[in-house]
Amino acid sequence: MANNIVVNMVSESDISVQGHGVHTSYDEIASALEARGDVTVIRGDFGHQTDCDVVHFHTIGPRTWRKLLQRGPKKVVTAHVVPDSFVGSIILAKYWLFAARWYMRWYYNRADKVLAVSGMVADTLHDELHVPKAKIVTMYNTIDMSRYHPTATSKVAARQELRIDPDAFVVLGNGQVQPRKRLDVFVAMAQSLPDVQFIWVGGIPFKQLGADFKSMDKLMHALPSNMRITGVIPHRDVKHYMQAADLFCLPADQENHPMCVLEAASAELPIILRDIPEYDDTFGNNVVRCATNAAFIAAVTDLRQPVQQDRWRLKTKKIAQTFDSQTAADELMRLYRSLV
Repeated sequence: MANNIVVNMVSESDISVQGHGVHTSYDEIASALEARGDVTVIRGDFGHQTDCDVVHFHTIGPRTWRKLLQRGPKKVVTAHVVPDSFVGSIILAKYWLFAARWYMRWYYNRADKVLAVSGMVADTLHDELHVPKAKIVTMYNTIDMSRYHPTATSKVAARQELRIDPDAFVVLGNGQVQPRKRLDVFVAMAQSLPDVQFIWVGGIPFKQLGADFKSMDKLMHALPSNMRITGVIPHRDVKHYMQAADLFCLPADQENHPMCVLEAASAELPIILRDIPEYDDTFGNNVVRCATNAAFIAAVTDLRQPVQQDRWRLKTKKIAQTFDSQTAADELMRLYRSLV
């Protein structure tokens, strides 16, 4: 095809840990591009420089340097992480954050375009990492919204498979077990609402490298009887938990544009999040936003009412309409063509 563009899509998660949102984001957009007829997608290909028009990076580790320094192809980097992303995620981050800041500044500035996954990330790229505004494009994470779409029988089937009481009211959380995700708040909610089933999908994929590993591991092994944690599971299995749930809750202190929220929107779940500025330009008032533990507990109580569930599901559908990967693939192809 004369107008075909060749894109080398790069994420070190292909050859390392995959139980996190960056890998999900990379896989979603790569799959959306692979479904098109005007682009050839080469995934990974870490061993050598690749003959292509564009290299699109989703991670910024040392395995990508060969491609970052390659002459010829245009370079696009999706900024999934900024310096603050490490605080509460990786061990002793506050002591080496200055080095991460320097490294990100060097890395992102080598790109032709840097894709910010939220307005807050765009501001950080410019104000803190000194990336020129002309290089920054805000392009939110997306997913194939049809993937988690519930049917009349999907909840029943999912609960049977996962051995969840068919009559239980189920609150689902999702993410790595690390301090900034605030699993402690999720546990406190379960303790305060003993007649609600709480399930957290995730674990500690980086093991002892995870921030505050010992206390997180201890928290995971001292749960109330109405709460369970799955540990790290294959991403394809997350769908069943989404379809089994009645409500999604992520009490994290810091996020950029979390994939799990998009998955919950695809499953048409009412969504409760912490009230942080990162969500102002993404989810806005289409989610319940809470500032305190008491507010999270009150929100779950309120959303057990069918009329409130119906009200917030309508808002959730607006999120699903906004962040579909097919729309993102169109936008990304326009960006690629403008570069080549």
